[in-house]
Amino acid sequence: MSDKLKIGITVGDINGIGLEVIIKSLVDQRMCDFFTPVVYGNTKVASFHRKAIGVNDFSFNVINDAEQAHSKRANMINCWQEDVKISLGEENEIGGKYAFLSLEKAVEDLKAGKIDALVTAPINKHNIQQEGFQFPGHTEYLQAKVEADDVLMFMVCDELRIGVVTGHIPLHEVAANITEEAILKKLALMNDSLKKDFWIEKPKIAVLGLNPHAGDHGIIGTEDDQIIRPTVEKANEQGIFCFGPYPADGFFAKGAYEKFDAVLAMYHDQGLIPFKHIAKGAGVNFTAGLPIVRTSPDHGTGYDIAGKNLASESSFVEAIFSALHIVVRRREQAELLKNPLAFRKLSKDRD
Repeated sequence: MSDKLKIGITVGDINGIGLEVIIKSLVDQRMCDFFTPVVYGNTKVASFHRKAIGVNDFSFNVINDAEQAHSKRANMINCWQEDVKISLGEENEIGGKYAFLSLEKAVEDLKAGKIDALVTAPINKHNIQQEGFQFPGHTEYLQAKVEADDVLMFMVCDELRIGVVTGHIPLHEVAANITEEAILKKLALMNDSLKKDFWIEKPKIAVLGLNPHAGDHGIIGTEDDQIIRPTVEKANEQGIFCFGPYPADGFFAKGAYEKFDAVLAMYHDQGLIPFKHIAKGAGVNFTAGLPIVRTSPDHGTGYDIAGKNLASESSFVEAIFSALHIVVRRREQAELLKNPLAFRKLSKDRD
């Protein structure tokens, strides 16, 4: 029996680029040296995408259960049997329906321990809405399925790790959701994840301001001085090594993020715009705070390039290896914590 980790992979919106980047990621047989892929989808749909991008020397090993996965093949579980009409580049109910069937089965297996981690291909947050999925996105769905108290959307790449206080909410609702409680919760999640998932012993976290120039002493908004700054001070009192609030524009323009282990942004675009620019197509979305490990690429469904063989698999490959590394780190830490002396020795060796 293979001791390699099994990584579950969902296909996302079948009218988008999900299966293209999955196939491009797994066509290199060397990938199976590191993990056993288990894709949740449908072989006929996969074959359609494979032919659309001109890949002829690749096929999935069909299995009925993740426990049957071949350790040296890319495996696929058929999550539905009926024929499906694929409309590349089109947003429709079909794309959402089958994205959910893939996700539902994969999460079921993840919770049952049949796979070790989950990498999700992009969904469309509008067409996936149906009975069983009434959430803004993957993050909130997974939080509900595992009954996690809170989670953090944590974008990671070699150069930068950045999380957000407010995720998928309208911009006009952001300010009302910037509270001491919300910031402290996200800082605690980030701090814990940096230690547990990235093995950073004493994380150093930067906190961005909400308003231009971090409020400029109350002239351009009071949230920075009245909420964020006191919360940063309180977090430090609780043992979280953090600084701020920093004006977001100058913080990234001057490369100040390079001096920190992670950055906490106040809202989605404040964090993701600089992240995607810096990551240059190799970023990963990691859901911190879950008892299970889930990652995804940092791009969307890519309807405009679906089926044109233009999608890069770089971010998806990074998402796979990020999931692998996090699972291994969590398991190693769990083992080491059983033997504190061994943990102290390993920490000294890494200093």
